[in-house]
Amino acid sequence: MPPIDKILAGDIKLPSPPAIAVRILDTVKKEDSSFRDLADIIASDPALTAKILKIANSSFYSPTAKIDSIQRALSLIGVDTLKNIALSFVIAGNMRTTGSEGFDFDFFWKRAITSAVGAELLATLVRHRSDDTFVTALLQDIGIVIMYFCQPTEYAKVLDEKRISGKPIVEIENSVFGFDHQEMGYEILKRWGLPENIYSPIRYHHGTAEVPEDFSVPVDILYVADEVSSVYHSGHATEKITHIKKILGSKFSINEARIDEYIDSVAEKSIDILSSFEIDPGDMKPFSQLLQEANEELGKLNLSYEQLVIELKQAKEKAEKLAHDLKGANEKLREMVSRDGLTGLYNHRFFQEGLDKELSEAIRYKRPFSLIMFDIDLFKKVNDTYGHPVGDIVLKNISGTVKGMIRSCDIAARYGGEEFALILPETELQGALILAERLRKTIGEMCSQAGDKTVRTTISVGVTSYLPLKGARKKSDILDAADRALYRSKKSGRNRVSAG
Repeated sequence: MPPIDKILAGDIKLPSPPAIAVRILDTVKKEDSSFRDLADIIASDPALTAKILKIANSSFYSPTAKIDSIQRALSLIGVDTLKNIALSFVIAGNMRTTGSEGFDFDFFWKRAITSAVGAELLATLVRHRSDDTFVTALLQDIGIVIMYFCQPTEYAKVLDEKRISGKPIVEIENSVFGFDHQEMGYEILKRWGLPENIYSPIRYHHGTAEVPEDFSVPVDILYVADEVSSVYHSGHATEKITHIKKILGSKFSINEARIDEYIDSVAEKSIDILSSFEIDPGDMKPFSQLLQEANEELGKLNLSYEQLVIELKQAKEKAEKLAHDLKGANEKLREMVSRDGLTGLYNHRFFQEGLDKELSEAIRYKRPFSLIMFDIDLFKKVNDTYGHPVGDIVLKNISGTVKGMIRSCDIAARYGGEEFALILPETELQGALILAERLRKTIGEMCSQAGDKTVRTTISVGVTSYLPLKGARKKSDILDAADRALYRSKKSGRNRVSAG
């Protein structure tokens, strides 16, 4: 099973489409639905109604008369356009929250909205306008948000690597997850029931796969719009402008003057639309204005070409060092939040993410792995007899023993209380049983010293393995098998190893 199918199969909770979005889509699919049905759904949400009327009256649509009702908006701009405006507001609003580990949702949607404006204007310019263009461009990178929601810690690594290396984000995603956000966006929007004209171009917009002929122009539009958005919200603007002009000249025969007008108009229109989405455009300005201001500043500095090169080099080196330091700090922070404070082993959350990743890679590369679960026999009696501080010493000593007996690629975690779990990549059942028996014997022979008190403990162990040749297993099935094996060890008298 491909890695993306594993995630979509249900082991990881995926976001659901907003309820009002489902109602909008269901309504427009019905053959007997009317303008009024769609208007009533939108009107049931006053905030959504206000946003739609604001955007319908904006310079983006430039109506000849004021649009003061949803019914009037429907009659002037059409059902499909209104539907897509509504979907844009609903989905963007539902997937906008305060991020952690460096994910900036406002920046994501600012970039997405600019891209949507750029796609709409370009589609008109090349006479390939569609009612779906705006929402398709808005959602072209929705897979990034979905992947972040599913596995925030792993996706934070993607973002760090992107900042440091500058590699294409789809390349980094494939190396970490085995698939990219194009595939995730395509699959999730298809499952949500959006039209094919929206989700299919999204599958190809980074140009990493051969584009079906039916979607070649929409994909080109998405690609250019994304590049224009990056001019305003990312670095290397001059290089990107050159690249955009080359594409628009060769593919659409647009002259340089019209391209300059187009790039400027994207900024002008985006500022208006961003306010409709309640996102601050900041100091966004048309590129020609930015260029003029930069030239004026350079004139004031009166620097030589050589001085500019030196300052640019120094600024680049400083930025690269800052990015490298930030990556290191983020890695340390992730390490801290993924460790159990008492034992130093990984915590339950990290274990769950690690098991997801190992199962995904085992499926992808058809390799085995094993899971060991054990807990300390009669640990409550240790706490009751000697007190919790002594119990903590026992837990730390056992954890230290475990860390000294496993490989660097293995994951040892405190599963909860006195229960522990080990993930053993590329290990079949027999190898896992040998390690489990060594752990049981070593821990049974060790002593924990607390002042004048000597405490001995034993463990009960359950072991299971994932073997690709024996067919697919869900994560929940693997955990249940190890847990049942552990229970059999305890039921059979403790201080033993069982396989499941």
